[in-house]
Amino acid sequence: MRINQRTGRRGRGATAIAVGAVAVLALAGCARDTGGGGAAQGGECERVAPPAVPAASAQPAPEQPKADASALKVGLAYDIGGRGDASFNDAAAAGLDRASSELGMPKATEATAQQGESEDAGTTRLRQLAQAGNNPVIAVGFNYVNGVKAVAAEFPQTQFAIVDDDTVDLPNVTPLVFAEEQGSFLVGVAAALKTQTCKVGFVGGVDNPLIQKFDAGYEQGAKAVAPDIEIDSAYISPAGDFSGFNDATRGTEIASGQYDAGSDISFAAAGQSNQGVFAAAQTAQRKAIGVDSDQYNSPQLTQVRDTIMTSMVKRVDVAVYDYINAVAGGTVDALPDRFDLRNDGVGYSTSGGQVDDIKAQLEAYRAAIIAGEIQVSSTK
Repeated sequence: MRINQRTGRRGRGATAIAVGAVAVLALAGCARDTGGGGAAQGGECERVAPPAVPAASAQPAPEQPKADASALKVGLAYDIGGRGDASFNDAAAAGLDRASSELGMPKATEATAQQGESEDAGTTRLRQLAQAGNNPVIAVGFNYVNGVKAVAAEFPQTQFAIVDDDTVDLPNVTPLVFAEEQGSFLVGVAAALKTQTCKVGFVGGVDNPLIQKFDAGYEQGAKAVAPDIEIDSAYISPAGDFSGFNDATRGTEIASGQYDAGSDISFAAAGQSNQGVFAAAQTAQRKAIGVDSDQYNSPQLTQVRDTIMTSMVKRVDVAVYDYINAVAGGTVDALPDRFDLRNDGVGYSTSGGQVDDIKAQLEAYRAAIIAGEIQVSSTK
């Protein structure tokens, strides 16, 4: 994967700390009675040490200067759930809020997709934002791809950005896409280091190429640490059916089945359906991994947050903020092709302290990916 020299997040330019080799971990405890033993008999995972990477080869990209965004009029179209979904959309909202706080951007015009709406409704939403004089207009989610293609062609003097799609080939459209597999690799490492059954789960919202990237990275990270670990992977809805991102009941059913079958940690990449996975983890007294935002800190998830061991943080907030900063500064062409570990576009959360004891190992793998010593595939 090409690594871009570029900008954006606080602390991105901080000097990386040299990461030494970490000793091979002791074998985990025996499997619980409710689960199968995983690939290793008795539920024990043999774990290998992470690579050692010199600090000089794992430097993050430098931070870009802050531009003055006080003259911008920004419009943003959320996916289903909108601001307050405790996940993907909230991350975009955080980017807007940061741009207002740090760049002087006036309050943005925000609009939200509704469950079950037609594709034309999304196109109309974007057109209304452009007609109102918003420039740039940001579309959150690949469901807006046809709308962006149509409306950007109608308003060639307006700049558009779309999150999670890079197929619109127009000069006034900027894709904001991510190396989800890299962040997922790191939470896969965390799961393999923390499991006591040598078996972990994955719950995807929709069985499509985007969510498959989370699945693929998670499995690669887990197996890098524990080659014999078992990963129980399932999706809430098939390709083309986006209800899987908003079906907490089905999320609970799938995750409960995984926990009953012996998984003691499940990674949920399912939008609002994550709430169902967290509920299942709480009932089973197991652990879960969140996605997109630092879900431990989501106010909507306070009652279940102790089950959230970590989250794969997909920094939609970084992408939205960096894009607004670039538009304001006239540096859109300098944005990365993909937001990855090097530019803080993806990562993992530490809120709640449940991965503090393995942070050295996680940082070692992070450094190895940034340095190019580990290449994470976006497919299995």
